[in-house]
Amino acid sequence: MLGQYLPILIFILLGIVMGVLPILGGWILGPKKPNKEKLAAYECGFPAFEDARLPFDVRYYLVAILFIIFDLETAFFVPWAVVLNDIGWFGFWAMMIFLGLLVIGFIYEWKKGALEWE
Repeated sequence: MLGQYLPILIFILLGIVMGVLPILGGWILGPKKPNKEKLAAYECGFPAFEDARLPFDVRYYLVAILFIIFDLETAFFVPWAVVLNDIGWFGFWAMMIFLGLLVIGFIYEWKKGALEWE
């Protein structure tokens, strides 16, 4: 029984190693010779003209929410369509509830003006 979970455990451990290894490699092997020019803020070849900690415009977050709405829709819609005959009416109505929630999010985005580009 535990043998079924071994590939998942290997995948998780491999993901952790792949995530931590570059960080530790740069920290251990990287040169540590900071100077004024290396530590200066850099913005597309120009000196920074504003503080980097200014808040983002709300439209950025609205577009991010919009992306998540459509990303979730496509991520769940294809597997649902493949097994629709097997899951029957319960699966159909569950997806309609899910799509209804996504439509509510889409209407919220529309009312907030996230679809209007300036």
